[in-house]
Amino acid sequence: MRRVVITGAGTINPLGHDLPETFAAMKAGRSGIGTLDFRDADRLSIRIGAQVKNYDPQTHFSRQELVLFDRFTQFALLAAREAMGRAGLTVEGALAERAGVVLGNSGGGLGTVEDNYRTVFEEGKNRVHPFVVPRLMSNAAASQVSMAHNLRGPSYTVASACASSNHAMGQALMLIRSGMAEVMLTGGSEAMLCFGGIKAWEGLRVMSRDACRPFSANRNGMVQGEGAAVFVFEEMEHAKARGAEILAEVAGFSMTADASDIVMPSREGAARAIAGALRDARLNPEDVGYINAHGTGTAANDKTECAAVAEVFGAATAGLMISSTKSMHGHLIGGTGAVELLAAVMALTDGVIAPTIGYEAPDPDCALDVVPNEAREARVGAVLSNAFAFGGLNAVIALRSAP
Repeated sequence: MRRVVITGAGTINPLGHDLPETFAAMKAGRSGIGTLDFRDADRLSIRIGAQVKNYDPQTHFSRQELVLFDRFTQFALLAAREAMGRAGLTVEGALAERAGVVLGNSGGGLGTVEDNYRTVFEEGKNRVHPFVVPRLMSNAAASQVSMAHNLRGPSYTVASACASSNHAMGQALMLIRSGMAEVMLTGGSEAMLCFGGIKAWEGLRVMSRDACRPFSANRNGMVQGEGAAVFVFEEMEHAKARGAEILAEVAGFSMTADASDIVMPSREGAARAIAGALRDARLNPEDVGYINAHGTGTAANDKTECAAVAEVFGAATAGLMISSTKSMHGHLIGGTGAVELLAAVMALTDGVIAPTIGYEAPDPDCALDVVPNEAREARVGAVLSNAFAFGGLNAVIALRSAP
C-alpha cells in the first residue's frame, strides 16, 4: 500500500492567524471565545462565539479578488498558502495533473447569502451582484485553492456537517493510496458566524451562553467558531525524494453511518468508526496515546463519545489521554476536524497534548483522562482525531509519528 504523509500545514482560526500562533495558544490553554461582534448580534439570544479577530482581508487580497471571495474562501486560501509554503512545494509540470484539493465545508458562503437576502428582502432591491453564486457555492474555496496552486487533479468539496473536514481528509488519503494522486491539499474551512448562522443554531437549543466545557459535569452546550486549516498530504516516497520534512504519517481512516437519528449521536456508530480507523492503521488500542475528541460540550455528545472510546479501548483507556480543543477554538462545523487535526499533529511533533479548558467538575459518564485545563508534555507515537456529525455521520483519522 502507498503510504501517505503530511509535509505542510497552515491555518487561520480563533487561536491564531498561522500555525505557530495556534500551537502557542493550544499549549497555553488560551481561549478564543468571546462576545460576538457583527451586525445585529444584539438581537441574538446567544452572544458568544469564537471569531477570527484582528483580521483585515485587504492586507491579504486585492479588491478584485475580494469581489469573488467569501470569508470562508479567504480563510481556505490563507491556510493553503501557509501549508504550501511550509511544505516547500511548488506544483508544476506533470505533477500538476497528479495534485488536487479536497476541502470540507458545511455552510458555503453564508455571509454572502445573508448579505444578499438583506439586499433583496430588507432593502427591497431587485438586483444582486453577478458574482453572488461563485462566492456562495460550497466548492468555491476548493476551486480557488486549485487555481491558486495549479492543482489540476482530483478537486472537490465534501459537505457532511461536522464531519466534513475529516471526510475530506480521508478522501485525500484514499486518492493518494489508490494512485490517482501524488499530492493533495486537504482540510476544511467555515465562516458561519453571522446573524443568520447563529440564529439557525439557536433553534436547536444546543448552544452555551457562557463557555464550552467539554466533559465537565456542568457543561451546557457548544460554542460556534470559524476558520480553516489545510494540510499537504503527499505520497511518502515522493516526499522523501524531494527532501521534504515529514510532520506525521496519515496511518488510517474510517467512516460509518449511525442510520438511526438525524441529531442524536450513537455510541455504536462512533465505536465502529474508531475501531475501523485503528484497524486501517494497523494499530492496537494500546499503541494510541492521545485522541482529539469531537467533544462539543453538549450532554449527549460527550457522554456518547466517552462510552464509544471506553468500548473500543477497554483496559487501554488507563494510558489514554483525550481532550477537546473546541473548548478553546469553538466548533468550526465543516472546518472543525481540520483545525483539530493540528492538535493531533502537535502531539506527535512537539510532544504536547492540548488541554480541555473550562473543565470544572468530573462527570462519571466521562471518566477518562481529559487533560483538564493545562497542556501536558507527553511523548506519543500514534493519535486519533474524531468527528461525529448531525445526520449520524462519523469519521476518524489516525496519525503516526513521522517514519
